[in-house]
Amino acid sequence: MDALLSALADPARWRLVSLLAERPRSVGVLAELAEARQPQTTKHLQTLERAGVVTSRRTGQRRIYALRSEPLRDLAAALAGLADAVEQAGGPHETYDRYGQSLDAERLAARGPGWADGRAFTFVRSLAARPESVWRHLTDASLLAQWWTPDDLRVSELVFEAHPGGRIVHEYRDAEDADGSGPVVGRAEGVVVDVRPGERLAYRNSPRLPDGSRAFTAHVAYTLRPTDTGTDLDVDFRITDSTVDSADFVAGIEIGFGQSLDKLAATLATDPS
Repeated sequence: MDALLSALADPARWRLVSLLAERPRSVGVLAELAEARQPQTTKHLQTLERAGVVTSRRTGQRRIYALRSEPLRDLAAALAGLADAVEQAGGPHETYDRYGQSLDAERLAARGPGWADGRAFTFVRSLAARPESVWRHLTDASLLAQWWTPDDLRVSELVFEAHPGGRIVHEYRDAEDADGSGPVVGRAEGVVVDVRPGERLAYRNSPRLPDGSRAFTAHVAYTLRPTDTGTDLDVDFRITDSTVDSADFVAGIEIGFGQSLDKLAATLATDPS
């Protein structure tokens, strides 16, 4: 496939392929139609033949070249597979586009300090685990680290002291930055406000801008309600202290925090203990 792509990447060779798609032709005719010198045309055709996309045979004084359909169909299938992946409903490319739309809107709205103050988000999840298990996943740093980032990120540092006044540090990197050699993608610092084991957890958390200053303050409250099948989790997320530079963070709250909660739900569905 690499040889085929390399061969087709040259505009002159692509022109020859287009001419051969119409009918097999001789080197001389191809050079004339392509408005090129015959020696150069011969070299291009030899490259295409080595790549397997054309074949040739000598007939009398002429060498006739013909296009082979199989490599082109293989390439078309590979390209169609890539396009299908991009268009997958609910996939990462759709999320990327949604975030882009939100990003444009929030950047336009961020006209001055406090622009997003009072903005609120509500998330609801039905979890297949009892409240005590959900509580552990909300407060135990080792369990929290398994789900407390969007799909394309991973936790690289986490401190969560589950008592009023307890410290929160949440640092994250790209999910594929396995060895930590890339830059820190984000960092947030905060404090735990309210702790009622198995019932309610509240904290304040502030994402940090690249210069270390606060982007905004998130006031987050989890309410746990036992059900016959597990736990209903309600999350209230409210913004204060928003800065103009916080638009990129605000744009990702609904998608990113929602993905985190989906990871929590999937984790508990696999191991509800």
